[in-house]
Amino acid sequence: MKVGITGGIGSGKSTVCRLFARLGTAVYDSDAEAKRLMGGELREAVAARFGSAVYRDGVLDRAALAGIVFSDPQALADLNALVHPAVLRDFEAWAARQSGDYVVLESAILFEAGLEGAVDRTVAVLAPAALRAERAARRDKCDPADVRRRMAAQLDDDTLAARADYSIVNILEQDLEPAVAELDRIFRREAPHYAD
Repeated sequence: MKVGITGGIGSGKSTVCRLFARLGTAVYDSDAEAKRLMGGELREAVAARFGSAVYRDGVLDRAALAGIVFSDPQALADLNALVHPAVLRDFEAWAARQSGDYVVLESAILFEAGLEGAVDRTVAVLAPAALRAERAARRDKCDPADVRRRMAAQLDDDTLAARADYSIVNILEQDLEPAVAELDRIFRREAPHYAD
């Protein structure tokens, strides 16, 4: 069984995924894997579309690429058209190699990227906008206004909650463990229904 976990910047989805991993569930971090793929198999295609300057000394210059795609909707659509199918193929191959009752796909843009079709259940990690902005600004050492601009480009919590099968509200970290443990019990109970 495959479970997709999503949430906006600063929601705590990575913390939730670490808790699932602690319970023995394999977690696929789509953001990290997309970066790996852009540095590997997608490198030629990314350089062809966005110019070789997006790679410095053979390494993807994420700031340079972000500067291009976040100021040009067509460039962002082109990047997504390259990256999303590659991530989906990589996730499917990775999931096939895993053991256990279920696996987790962590993606900040699960719904926006159309990845919900690759999973059996979805979980949205939610938190108040002010708390999310504060967390992300502290973590990324940036201005909260920058974080709020990034938040504005993402689906809001009401939309995520409406689209997801389950939601976890992350205000106090001590409340996360029991919430994750309960979902883990649910997923382990449902998993046999999804066996190949």
